[in-house]
Amino acid sequence: MSHVAEVKRKKISTQTFLQMKKNGQKISMLTAYDAQTAEIMDESCVHSILVGDSLGMVVLGYETTLQVTMEDMLHHCKAVARGAKTALLIGDLPFLSYQISIQDAVRNSGRLIQEGGMQAVKLEGGRERAEAIRAIIAAGIPVMGHLGLTPQSVNKFGGFGVQATTALAAQRLLEDALILQNSGCFGIVLESIPARLAALVSKRLDIPTIGIGAGAGCDGQVLVAPDMLGLFSRFTPKFVKKYASLHDTMREAFSSYVADIESGTFPGTEHTYEMSDAEWEETIKLIKE
Repeated sequence: MSHVAEVKRKKISTQTFLQMKKNGQKISMLTAYDAQTAEIMDESCVHSILVGDSLGMVVLGYETTLQVTMEDMLHHCKAVARGAKTALLIGDLPFLSYQISIQDAVRNSGRLIQEGGMQAVKLEGGRERAEAIRAIIAAGIPVMGHLGLTPQSVNKFGGFGVQATTALAAQRLLEDALILQNSGCFGIVLESIPARLAALVSKRLDIPTIGIGAGAGCDGQVLVAPDMLGLFSRFTPKFVKKYASLHDTMREAFSSYVADIESGTFPGTEHTYEMSDAEWEETIKLIKE
């Protein structure tokens, strides 16, 4: 643990994010889906934990995030809230939990706060989400936006490719970012867009940008934890830096466990409980009787 983690930190809020942007301080964010991981992230002084709908792919085994439900999100949000006490906790609104009506958007955002223990919600989309964002914020719930590659629109995009690579698309993304800011978002995730565009958007906004596959010019960065830990082996996006190779480590540990059982070397005497010889002899007598 770093020496920073030894000092009790103040609870991080959306206002902390805005102040960090103003001060030119970089923001760190990671995804988490369980209490233990969230606790370790807190110990590591991560500024924010996102309970992402990415759990559909990296935890639940779906091909996309589209199958994730509100009940799935609430289950994992509750777990993360039990583990992390300092980081700003943000919960993803899953597919169709906010697109159908403004009422749904507000109600489901409230559930992530009230039931899930989150401090803010995140939703995908630009100008088409402005009205819903304003309504959610009017209910007292902070909102983070998400532009660029928005995974809930994967079928529309035809895959997980880079977005906003043309001048017109780049202009629209900047316009959307300004609309989200004016609608009250306290920050925006920029995913899989050209680094120069992300840097330009970040300079134009008063609220912080959190990049994922958007270069170093953003005000902060987020990665999916199983990606950066080397746990998710199905594919690794170009923008992921692997800080560990836990998939291989876990496979080796599980294989060693199986081998020890098959060879009879586990459990050993050091893993075994015993009773005194006198009690054992008395047990044998009782059994025989």
